[in-house]
Amino acid sequence: MKKVGIIIVNYKDYASRFLTDCIDSLRKQQVDSFTWQLYIVDNASSEASRAYLNKYTPEAKVIARSDGNYSAANKEGIERIMKDGCDYFVISNMDVEFDNNWLNELLIAVDGDEKVGIAQSKIMLYGKENTINSVGNIMHFLGFGFTKGYNEKDSGQYNNAREIRGYASGCSMIIKRAVIEKIGNYDEEYYMYHDDVELGWRAKLAGYKIIFVPKSVIFHKYEFSRSVRMLYYMERNRYIAVFSFYKLPTILLILPLLIIMDLGMLAYSIVNGWFFIKLKVYGYFLQPKSWQHILKVRKNVKKVRQVSDKVIADNMVGQVEYQEIMNPILKYIVNPVFNLYWRLIRLFIFW
Repeated sequence: MKKVGIIIVNYKDYASRFLTDCIDSLRKQQVDSFTWQLYIVDNASSEASRAYLNKYTPEAKVIARSDGNYSAANKEGIERIMKDGCDYFVISNMDVEFDNNWLNELLIAVDGDEKVGIAQSKIMLYGKENTINSVGNIMHFLGFGFTKGYNEKDSGQYNNAREIRGYASGCSMIIKRAVIEKIGNYDEEYYMYHDDVELGWRAKLAGYKIIFVPKSVIFHKYEFSRSVRMLYYMERNRYIAVFSFYKLPTILLILPLLIIMDLGMLAYSIVNGWFFIKLKVYGYFLQPKSWQHILKVRKNVKKVRQVSDKVIADNMVGQVEYQEIMNPILKYIVNPVFNLYWRLIRLFIFW
């Protein structure tokens, strides 16, 4: 019987806020022909958080960590699961509730197709009747990631299983053991945000398909916020991904718009009070060790790459489509220009 390891990361007070509903729905899972084990990675662990987790989730294997690094937490969870002999790794949030068939539908979707490496559930917004959070995430050619279907009413328009053009959301996805064995584990350099972008991009370069599983449903207690910390990692990590995974000719082609977008983001940071956060991003890329890491990743990707930049580019978009950050300048100036440029330069990408 195949074994599944489910990783949920706790961070500080998350357990006291979200654990009860999450675990109650997890215990109701109806799974055929598989056994599963819950692993809770207690990030920024304390005596109080460990005691809370042991009391309310005695069935879980708790892994204590101190530094709060979300990517490293998932990496350590997967390492432990691999030692325990699991065939599949499920990554999910704690601020969710699961449909009773959530896990079984994920397993059915990935178990029968060798080409499928990762699968994502249908993620609904908790407390907003029949409203979508994500049906697969979209990738922008400058490294931005955003959700498909966000805030749409679910009237069955996404009821068919399909391949995801972008990447799977780390809110609820399943990864085959073979994928991690081939491409490597989570990259802890990302710390938080874009970790799912990075993993999905790397898996696609290695030739794996990422699919959407509409019958696997979760309800996400999602809150859009732009904390200072979030902005730093979102900006920094999209650049890490771009410089890590594109071939050099592709980087040269997108460089003009990469610079223009960065100047726009710099101006935006001044107006909105996070200029020093933007400077911190620049500071990261002035450190030799940052480029050493990127070059190491590029070397490892070269060893497993089976897919060209042309194929990757054909599945990326040229305009930002996420509603939460839409404004007139982005909608009527930036998006049309960038989309046109992307459509043109894609004609020249043959490598």
